[in-house]
Amino acid sequence: MTSDSDLYVYVNNRKLRRGHTTGTCAAAASKAAALALLTQRPVDSVEIRTPKGIVLDLPVEDLTFDGDHARCAVRKDGGDDIDTTHGVLVYADVTKTECGTSIDGGVGVGRVTRKGLDQPPGNAAINRVPRAMIAEALADVSESCDYPGGLSTVISVPEGEAIAVRTFNPRLGIVGGISILGTSGIVEPMSETALVDTIRKEMDVRAAEGDRVLLVVPGNYGRDFSESIPGIDPDFAVKCSNFVGEMLDHACELHVDVVLVSNLGKIVKLAGGIMNTHSRNADSRMEILAANAAVAGADISVVREVMGCISTDDALEVLDRAGLIPAVSDLLMEKIEYHMNHRTGGSIRTSAVMFSSVYGLLGKTSLADAMLDEVREEIRRVSE
Repeated sequence: MTSDSDLYVYVNNRKLRRGHTTGTCAAAASKAAALALLTQRPVDSVEIRTPKGIVLDLPVEDLTFDGDHARCAVRKDGGDDIDTTHGVLVYADVTKTECGTSIDGGVGVGRVTRKGLDQPPGNAAINRVPRAMIAEALADVSESCDYPGGLSTVISVPEGEAIAVRTFNPRLGIVGGISILGTSGIVEPMSETALVDTIRKEMDVRAAEGDRVLLVVPGNYGRDFSESIPGIDPDFAVKCSNFVGEMLDHACELHVDVVLVSNLGKIVKLAGGIMNTHSRNADSRMEILAANAAVAGADISVVREVMGCISTDDALEVLDRAGLIPAVSDLLMEKIEYHMNHRTGGSIRTSAVMFSSVYGLLGKTSLADAMLDEVREEIRRVSE
């Protein structure tokens, strides 16, 4: 029996409802379609055990069946962590075969075209855990129905191709639709896991294609600024969002080096050792800027004015009037270099480029220029 603690989780003192993944939907739809096919009876709902151990009773929609095949859908539920796939119908079309289990993707399920992802090029973008869930569901039905033959299931998402353009799939080399995902089978509200996994996958793709130095940006500001660096193609940049620490950890796993190009508002936090730059984790932008301004020789009135600023560009205006932007930037770059190397334990090379949308390039760490040259070489290699 599903308990209240299975259905809900408390995040920041809020009770939030869990959901279920597209992988769970695919497994449940496959199980329901197989039941209808082998029993020749309608199926209104189906129980599915997720890898997290939670058993869900999910309603079945749009069921059709005859003696040769059955098709039905289960609706994706994002709980209180609604994303682009919330509410979509995930279909399974199951047919009998002579032996074994076959799993493939149909309309709206992406196809892998690049190395480094969960599935090899050519496979449907149905990840390993959902594939295992589907196979287990089909095996359970075959056993309960004393069916000795095999079963084939094709997973489709009619809205998938339209949804995919709003996901990372095109950047990852997954074409034609969405991915069927899920490691626990459950969507955790406010979870950062899916985004971090996407960042890792993009890094995996770059590494699999032979890149040994990754150009990384937090977001669009960094991407746009990297376009102004001679010889740098922003399409080669991996976006790490706020997860600088997780990005560096995965770079160590892949044994690839990192050049981080970031605006001051994000990267200044690294100078204080803050590796998740989201404001709900830590801010301290003005404290870090004010402290380094003081070290650079700012008088107390400048320090107080910086502490009263709302944005880093406002703080730069104060430092500019005091003639301290170069000195403060140099101090920040030293500390950023230290904390990036401390996070990686020196197992890879790291460098950073810091800029402001108003004041332009502010500083670089000691290896930045040499590593940017290596990025240029990689871009040329791929472009030839």
